[in-house]
Amino acid sequence: MVQQTPEDSLSNRDNVPSTLETSAVQTENLVLGIAKTKRKRGRPLKTKKRKKISSSSKLPPQQPEVKGDGITETQVIIGNLEVSQSLKVPKKRGRKSKAELMMMRLSQDLECRTPELSHNHKLEESYTIDDTETTPGGRPKRRAAKMALLFLQELAEDLSSTYPASVANHAEENTQPSDLDAPVQKKRGSKKKKEDYDDDDVSRDADFVLTEEEKEEDEQDEEGNDFSDEASDSELETQRRSFPRTLCNKSKQSENGFHNCIMFPVWKCCRVTMDYREQHHSAWQFSEWIPSSKKWIFLSESEYCKYLPQETKSPLFTIRREGITEDEACYRIKRFNSLQPHEERWDSTFFVGGPVWSMEWCPTPEGSAACQYVALYCNERMDETHKIEKAHISPGLLQLWNLGHLQQETCSTTKATFTYGIAVDLGCIWDLKFCPSGAWELPSTHRKNPQMPRLGLLAAAFSGGNVEIYSLPHPDSLYAHKKMQVKDSHLAKYTICKVQCVASLHVGAVQVDTSAECGQCFSLSWMPSKPHHHLAAGFYDGTVAIWDLTTKSVLQRVRQADGIVRIYPFSCFLAHDHAVKSVAWCKANSNFLMTAGNDRKIKFWDLRRPYEPINCMKRFLSTEVTWMLPYSGVTVAQDNCYASYGVCGVHYLDAGYLGFKAFFIAPRKGTVWSISGSDWLNSITAGDLTGEVIAAVLPDLNLNPSHIKRTSERRFPIYKADLLLCASVNTPIVEGASEEGHLAATEETGTDVEQSPTVDSKSYHSAVTRYSILYQDTDLRNFKHFLSREPMRRMHKFEAKGDLAMDRMLLESIHKVRFSPNLDSYCWIISGGQAGIVRVHCLKGLSSHISEKLLMECQAQFSAMYEDVVEETAYSPAVMHTLVELE
Repeated sequence: MVQQTPEDSLSNRDNVPSTLETSAVQTENLVLGIAKTKRKRGRPLKTKKRKKISSSSKLPPQQPEVKGDGITETQVIIGNLEVSQSLKVPKKRGRKSKAELMMMRLSQDLECRTPELSHNHKLEESYTIDDTETTPGGRPKRRAAKMALLFLQELAEDLSSTYPASVANHAEENTQPSDLDAPVQKKRGSKKKKEDYDDDDVSRDADFVLTEEEKEEDEQDEEGNDFSDEASDSELETQRRSFPRTLCNKSKQSENGFHNCIMFPVWKCCRVTMDYREQHHSAWQFSEWIPSSKKWIFLSESEYCKYLPQETKSPLFTIRREGITEDEACYRIKRFNSLQPHEERWDSTFFVGGPVWSMEWCPTPEGSAACQYVALYCNERMDETHKIEKAHISPGLLQLWNLGHLQQETCSTTKATFTYGIAVDLGCIWDLKFCPSGAWELPSTHRKNPQMPRLGLLAAAFSGGNVEIYSLPHPDSLYAHKKMQVKDSHLAKYTICKVQCVASLHVGAVQVDTSAECGQCFSLSWMPSKPHHHLAAGFYDGTVAIWDLTTKSVLQRVRQADGIVRIYPFSCFLAHDHAVKSVAWCKANSNFLMTAGNDRKIKFWDLRRPYEPINCMKRFLSTEVTWMLPYSGVTVAQDNCYASYGVCGVHYLDAGYLGFKAFFIAPRKGTVWSISGSDWLNSITAGDLTGEVIAAVLPDLNLNPSHIKRTSERRFPIYKADLLLCASVNTPIVEGASEEGHLAATEETGTDVEQSPTVDSKSYHSAVTRYSILYQDTDLRNFKHFLSREPMRRMHKFEAKGDLAMDRMLLESIHKVRFSPNLDSYCWIISGGQAGIVRVHCLKGLSSHISEKLLMECQAQFSAMYEDVVEETAYSPAVMHTLVELE
């Protein structure tokens, strides 16, 4: 019988080779409790094979003995048998590797230190030699996670060896053996199972593996959450810090029906916008530009007749509201008349007389609860067309409408009214811009005659090539002045005036005026931060001019004999090769400007070096651009003439600061004529050629939007305008119109026009006699179950299979949409188009408790501010009159 040695017994029990050869590094690892790790496949290192030792035997610390000529002697105690063996480590020529240097250093440290197991006891039990796997070549496999853990342990030992002896002794005294054996109290939170390091465990190859309990917790968090990939973890973490925990659960819906991950940016932008306005908006600017009654000349009916739009009655139209079953009435309203606002939906409608091409809200202070005014311009005739290659002059009418007291919780009980108009002879007005702040004062402000309280400062871009700035008075003061100037018997039906502007902006210089050479002015942008002294404009030849409105230089400011101040630009550069259709100023930093031209290019400029754009991209023909407050990019409305199939619509383009790719917000079948953004709601609205007005809630675009999914669930229709044959319209019930309108509507519902195939529907009059407009309004009070509602399904269906009718006049086309910039009415949208019908809607569903709280704070601050004014001038009759009106 052959006697079996302990080595053979060990080899048979562990099913490993029985050789006892090992290197110094392996022995040191064995002493320190370092486990063998799995090594990736590749070229094997020149290391010695490790012998397999059962983990059942307790291994006391061993000290390798280094001898001369590279001979290393190791001692391994197995049971009562001590085995020692010497291995010759071959020397390498040249410089030693880092592994050899570390091995020599560790061996020297082991000779100097007394071996102790201390905190490595548990590590020896967990990481044993049995767990080692070998490659087909016999080399041990290493694992990255274990090696990283061992490296950290070695680093901790080196640091602990540098501590003073007194600190180490004090730690040893405070550490009792019973403390080491005592069970560790588990912390609250996710429980982790004790890792089982079997060689066949595939999960050991992963650096981070969730336990079963952690997976169950994650599955519970994701139950019922359709928007788990809508926002990144960093975005949600930032939002959780800013809002209560009840609002930050992304798996829950907010009160309006949208999920919280969609409403997070809206809630955040309310506070961001408020902070921005407190810092960059002013209470009063341009104190020298006060409206004077001497410069306002009232026109008689015979005088202002040539300035009025030609159409006296609107086309037939019907309003169908979602969720309301009522008799669909067919309306025809007269010029400058309006319908009563709907009691439940609050929408209002009025007719301006011609196609609307420019529109803007009048800014009011936060918390003032004042009436909301809108300035707009429409063409004189419905079929009127204009050539853009040269400047032209024609009569026109700039209109100002009073929409009443619009609040986010209340609606005006009165109709929208035409307050007054300004007769102009400088051509069409392609763009209108109010001074962002500092131009509004109380309607009852007392001023000496002939001055009147100021409503706002309005800049208008004319097709004649110049820009005019008007100082608009409050309507009440203008009416009072009209009664004193004109006798009651000669009062005209409408209040229309010839007005002398406070400033006329021209291109060129004092000696050489080149306004006619630059062509028509298509776009304006007022500097958004105080003191609002810069105004930028884009012209037909690609020129961008910037004026300093407060300059005192005799080279830039000239006062003419009639009292009009003519201002020339301090900066003028060629931005595009064709007409500049849109100009937008960056609100966060007034040194940056964006321009979009008919050369299909969008350029970003640093005005400190305007000779070269900081970024330029050529994608498509842009019609209008808006630059929202918290983002470093612009939202672009697109013409579909140069767009490939499926990519026409609304895009977000980063200016290049963050380097994000273009984000597709909403697809559209037709040209998007206008786009507007709301800083309060972090939303945009757009009107297109097909007659649809949509709104989209934007994500946080400071983060990469490439992870945003299901963008179709972020947009929704406000209303859709369609043309119907008059024969298919129900018997009209005309409300808010004259008897003459009722008879005309009844006659036009016959089938005679239907039987005439030769009718040319490309002209306005033929289209009006053949078709009527159907407005299909969406219930905007909430968005619960919105994806299954009819307006949403209709929008998605049209985006997929919609067709354009180019064989007739597009009466349903929407040319201008505008969000209200005021906090008091920030949920309101106004829109108008080819038919001359202007509509006002309230997005009540996007309001929140955060905005309501901001509004209440601003109203209290506004009231307190004017209470102080009343106390200081308590004996003034004018102020007492103001107080009575406020009460």
